Amino acid sequence: MQYELNDDQKLLQEMVRRMAKDKVAPGAIERDEKEEFPWDMVKLLGENGIFGIDFPNEFGGSEAGMLAFCLAVEELSKADASVGVLPLIQELGSLPILYAGSKKLKEKYLPSIVSGESLIAFALTETVGGSDVAGFKTKAVREGNYYILNGNKIFISNAGVADFVTVYAVTDPEKGAYKGASLFVVEKDFPGFKVGKKEKKMGLRASDTREVIFEDCKIPKENLIGEEGQGFSITMKVLDVTRVGVGAQALGVAAGAFEYAKEYAKERIVFGKPIIKHEGIGFKLADMAIQIEAARQLGYKAACEVGKTPKDMTRLTKEQVLLASMSKTFASDVAMKVTTDAVQVLGGYGYIKEYPVEKMMRDAKITQIYEGTNEIQRLIIMNNI
Repeated sequence: MQYELNDDQKLLQEMVRRMAKDKVAPGAIERDEKEEFPWDMVKLLGENGIFGIDFPNEFGGSEAGMLAFCLAVEELSKADASVGVLPLIQELGSLPILYAGSKKLKEKYLPSIVSGESLIAFALTETVGGSDVAGFKTKAVREGNYYILNGNKIFISNAGVADFVTVYAVTDPEKGAYKGASLFVVEKDFPGFKVGKKEKKMGLRASDTREVIFEDCKIPKENLIGEEGQGFSITMKVLDVTRVGVGAQALGVAAGAFEYAKEYAKERIVFGKPIIKHEGIGFKLADMAIQIEAARQLGYKAACEVGKTPKDMTRLTKEQVLLASMSKTFASDVAMKVTTDAVQVLGGYGYIKEYPVEKMMRDAKITQIYEGTNEIQRLIIMNNI
């Protein structure tokens, strides 16, 4: 299979790389320390069309495809994973609308999301966990022209800053949280919608993560995405697609840590020569380079294959699902290993916040957890090989 970058993809990659180096990287440590949502970065990405890379022209996107989207996420995440996650959340929250929403829903919400004028979140996880969908309790009951939504969601990225939230809720309790679940678009100003406290996290500290609370929240029936009972099938396709993007984020974090550690190792003199010339360090960096390149090739292949699926409710093939899970799992495990080794290469300096690799190590961890834990990914792989 061919997935060599074409000229347009190379131009995009270089543009985002320069932008990340010049405008994203300089503020990464400060954003991490302040734990404030980076509105300036939202504006930057919106002005440069990053949010619309994988969206149709009719909604303001560039239709550049999944691989182009992953290239942008990778380059941004080299500089700051909290910025790299911004297009990922936009994609996660809005793909259900793109895949299964009515024409009215698409025209109402997608253009402002694609431009970056509006932010969206995806509310799935509950206290029982993100993986145990069968245990979800959030419910929506139809009353005339509205659905009345009650329940709460936790660990929701963008919750405190989003204009819209895509919500997974049970609409038919007798069928349960699989066959009886549906998806809705909830606006932040709908009566009964509230956000809880901001979580203090190990990594991605500039990203806003909160609880979302629904107390008799009134949702117009037109804001149902697709049909009742389609919530699980829509969500599974979305996650199969977006976890490829998480793999790109993890790859970017790993690559950023490797580049910093490599340059440090070339300059740091110990026992009369750069530490990269000592096999204890040089071999470690060689292994990091091998792992990153392997993750990149698997990730690019997954992006190309998954990107072939129409942007509707067409199911992914078994091979596409496997590649998506493999790419996310492998890249995130590589990110954790490479960033930890990068800290080791810098020694005591790696443990100091003045240097970026300790932040990268903290940022890497979440990629093994969200969009489906790596344990769940291995279960998917086990059942499909």
